[in-house]
Amino acid sequence: MRLLAGNESVPGFANPARQNRMIMVADSIKLMLFPAMMAFAASSDLLTMTISNRISLILIGGFFVLAFFVGMSTTDVLWHLGAAGIVLVVAFGFFSRGWIGGGDAKLAAATALWFGFDHLMPYLVYASLLGGALTLLLLQFRAAPLPPFLARHEWLQRLHSKDGGVPYGIALAIAALAVYPDTAFMT
Repeated sequence: MRLLAGNESVPGFANPARQNRMIMVADSIKLMLFPAMMAFAASSDLLTMTISNRISLILIGGFFVLAFFVGMSTTDVLWHLGAAGIVLVVAFGFFSRGWIGGGDAKLAAATALWFGFDHLMPYLVYASLLGGALTLLLLQFRAAPLPPFLARHEWLQRLHSKDGGVPYGIALAIAALAVYPDTAFMT
C-alpha cells in the first residue's frame, strides 16, 4: 500500500492551512480511533458479552475517511475490502456453527478492512492463539466456585456461567492492537 509521504499534498486540498487540518484529522483517526474502538469492543464483550454494531460501523467509516486523507489508491482500497469480505464470509460461517458471536464476526471483518491482506495473517494467528488461551482460562475460571463477593456482579456471573459463551472480542482486540503498529498507517 502506498500512502502519501510527509511532503506530498493531500489530493484536492491545495490550501496549506486546510491541508494541515486534514493531516491532523488523519493523525487523530490513526492514533486514537482504531485503538479506542478495539479497547471499547474488548471491554464491552467482557462486561456484556455483546459487541455493538456501532463499533464495526465506526471502524469501517474511519477506514474510508483515513484512506481518503492518506491518499490510498482505489486498488488498495479494493484489496482491503477483499480481505474484509473474506473474513466476513468465514467468520459468519463460524457464527452459523455457534463458534463465535455475530459481533465477533463483524469486528473481525472491520478489523481486516484496516489490515488488508498485508497484515491479515498475523492478525488471524494472534487472534486464534489468544482466543484459545482465553477459552482455556475461562474454562478454568468456570470450573472453580465463584466467591460470594464476586458473585454479586452480574457480568462475572454471566462470565462464570458454564452455558455462557466466550468473549472472543477480547482476543480479537488484543490481536488487532498487537498488529496495528506494523501497518502502513502507523509506520
